[in-house]
Amino acid sequence: MTKKSKNTGNSKYGTVIKSTGSWYLVKTEEGEFVECKIKGNFRLKEIKSTNPVAVGDHVQIIVNQEGTAFITEIEDRKNYIVRRSSNLSKQSHILAANLDQCMLLVTVSYPETSTIFIDRFLASAEAYRVPVKLVFNKVDCYNEEEMQYLEALINLYTHIGYPCLKLSAKKGEGIDVIRKELKDKVTLFSGHSGVGKSTLINLLIPGINARTAEISAYHKKGMHTTTFSEMFELPGGGYIIDTPGIKGFGVFDMNEGEISHYFPEIFQVSSDCRYNNCTHRQEPGCAVREAVEKHYISESRYTSYLNMLQDKEEGKYRAAY
Repeated sequence: MTKKSKNTGNSKYGTVIKSTGSWYLVKTEEGEFVECKIKGNFRLKEIKSTNPVAVGDHVQIIVNQEGTAFITEIEDRKNYIVRRSSNLSKQSHILAANLDQCMLLVTVSYPETSTIFIDRFLASAEAYRVPVKLVFNKVDCYNEEEMQYLEALINLYTHIGYPCLKLSAKKGEGIDVIRKELKDKVTLFSGHSGVGKSTLINLLIPGINARTAEISAYHKKGMHTTTFSEMFELPGGGYIIDTPGIKGFGVFDMNEGEISHYFPEIFQVSSDCRYNNCTHRQEPGCAVREAVEKHYISESRYTSYLNMLQDKEEGKYRAAY
């Protein structure tokens, strides 16, 4: 996970494995764990998010005689993924950096994960070049109608090109397949609160005792248990990054004309539109709308695309600073 040693004197190189927003835990190349702050002027460097340093970042730190340390440099990121900031809803927050893949945990009930949420996550991951696998959890809980819907979702997203896995974290069913997919990779776990991230982590890393919470029976929504991002080492090789339960994704750093690029099936068909700058809404000769009418493109995916366009038009999320 770390690169060639750059440690010199009181300067060390390592990876951020935990972030609370005010301090960071860095694991150095020697295996030390060092609590770090950010240099005061660090935030002034053209970093367009509420958190200039994220879990997964490779950083240079300087340790002083008192044992405290400052992060002085961030290595270039190969990728990262963002969400809407929980405190400043019109700003972005980097969830994690330098990822090999994301696993988005999805539940069709208890709580329900909407296709709009799934599609926003996938589009955001496409924008920042992060591969995604969809993990459908709680398959032991669903009735016949919910199972039919689950299979329809798997069919939809597999056809588009997103690998889909079925899991019962509670019963441990499907866990071996998950382990194989995680081996020797840095993987971000994401999803709504209550979809079973902590339960899955407890299975993957015995003894970690990640906190879990009961689902509110009244609201069928998860109660937040993780308040910061954290990286954990897997026994068989690789790392997982657990993140706070996420409610939604805004449209960040995307021009209106770019949004369709992050829906692979829409982007593919759009080359046949009459106009190069077609937004796939009312324009004549739109190949995308024709494909939706003929069911070559899912109506739910098209709805998600329009939903993201509407966000952009309304200026729902101003540019981060």
